[in-house]
Amino acid sequence: MSVNQPRDVQVYPIATDTRILRSRSWSRLRFEIEYALAKGTTANSYLIESDKNAIIDPPGETFTEIYLKALQQRFHVEELDYVILGHVNPNRAATLKALLEIAPQITFVCSNPGAKNLRGALENPDLQILVMRGEETLDLGNGHDLQFIPTPNPRYADQLCTYDPQTEILYTDKLFGAHVCGDQVFDEGWEIYNEDRRYYFDCLMAPHARQVETALDKLADFPVRMYANGHGPLVRYGLIDLTKAYREWSQQQTSADLTVALIYASAYGNTATLAQAIARGITKAGVAVESINCEFTEPEEIRAAVEKAGGFIMGSPTLGGHAPTPVQTALGIVLSTATNNKLAGVFGSFGWSGEAVDLIEGKLKDAGYRFGFDTIRVKFKPNDATLQLCEEAGTDFAQALKKARKVRSPRQPATSVEQAVGRIVGSLCVLTAKEGDRSSAMLASWVAQASFSPPGLTIAVAKDRAVETLTHSGNKFVLNILKEGNHLGLMKHFLKPFGPAQDRFADVATQETESGSPILTDALAYLECSVQNRMESGDHWLVYATVESGKVLNQDGVTAVHHRKSATHY
Repeated sequence: MSVNQPRDVQVYPIATDTRILRSRSWSRLRFEIEYALAKGTTANSYLIESDKNAIIDPPGETFTEIYLKALQQRFHVEELDYVILGHVNPNRAATLKALLEIAPQITFVCSNPGAKNLRGALENPDLQILVMRGEETLDLGNGHDLQFIPTPNPRYADQLCTYDPQTEILYTDKLFGAHVCGDQVFDEGWEIYNEDRRYYFDCLMAPHARQVETALDKLADFPVRMYANGHGPLVRYGLIDLTKAYREWSQQQTSADLTVALIYASAYGNTATLAQAIARGITKAGVAVESINCEFTEPEEIRAAVEKAGGFIMGSPTLGGHAPTPVQTALGIVLSTATNNKLAGVFGSFGWSGEAVDLIEGKLKDAGYRFGFDTIRVKFKPNDATLQLCEEAGTDFAQALKKARKVRSPRQPATSVEQAVGRIVGSLCVLTAKEGDRSSAMLASWVAQASFSPPGLTIAVAKDRAVETLTHSGNKFVLNILKEGNHLGLMKHFLKPFGPAQDRFADVATQETESGSPILTDALAYLECSVQNRMESGDHWLVYATVESGKVLNQDGVTAVHHRKSATHY
């Protein structure tokens, strides 16, 4: 795959009267945390041709021109009857308007919240819309009697799944996707997508785990042979395993005994993008998130989530110099519900001013709340550096909650087994990585050689490490092996707590590899590595990487090693 490969549309028959049109972007589509692995993506759209013709989920405006060209080469668009929308995203407006110009008779099919969003996105109150609440069906003929299943969550309050009993295909919209681009239409050898699917779940679904479980319960009633999702390869071969995994991953979140209430509203999607990145940082640290879009949530539900949570974070856009009314209402609920020993956080995006963020921060400070990270203010759209800041702020917040809980729980003395495991000797290293505007580092001693040909190693990376995001398949990093005698200074530097997105390499002598990853000049040696794959191992990822280059920087030095006090303490 080449990131310079032009965008295209892959068309393929997948069932009776049914084709997929995969609008493919071989490079990263946009600045959202869910696309951070930068493996490209597909925007999957579907065409059912029967007595009546329907399109499911046309793509966003970046694909409008090539999508319509591919569609018109294979189908008389002027004969289109229905456009079914799994969710309404404003970036789809250009494609929908173009379809309407060709076929003004189109009837849109969506959920009730989707109808409101659609009229706003197209700036047209007179659209022909069929609202599906879950009981209605849509008969296209020849057995394609479509059924509809609302599966809302805080991020996509209008999400709607569609089931075709003729083909036993379930069109799942955002569920069961993955942001990866390739030639495979289906998921043959589905294990190769495990990491991408888990990352997609962690970014998009984990903050809504309760709603995901509800959706899984609803979808379990349908005999399904294929998930036709919104992104990535269609789920056919790994359907049972992925469904089971979604259930397990969701239960890990809903059964967690430490949660954060993440309360926000979003005018143009930017604040929601920040919320998603913060939630990702929290969940990777092993703390659950209850994501709440206060525009679509009842006050009592907000109150219950805040009461249950160990801390809360509020986010808001600024509209006309003010916070939206739903945010102001939620803030009142928080101030009357949350005791001020709960950890708080504030974030928001704005165009010209940020009064809403200042209002929330001021009210919470006046009420005596402690803050888990410095308030995040973002002008216009977030970029990669902003997403890194938000993710690391979320992780810091979660770690502060966990630390507070540990203080309240007396530490148990290490067992003899733990003490013995703590004597395992490993070379003391610093892992450094850089990709675009993002860079990070961590002290590492759980390192072992894993292969001779090619030379490879494994390294254990805690899930809540900031650098974890830069250790996915395809990423590069440098393993700097420290030298006995001068290692204490570097060890102390990289053990200290860093603020979100703080430069890890300030006051440290470095040079760069060709890929841009920092080399510590004072290290004994370095190895430049490329991540091949990784395995989930409890609270760590076990990363396997092959060594591409390296050098001994001090021929007379001795490798520094570190003896830990026990298996549970550094």
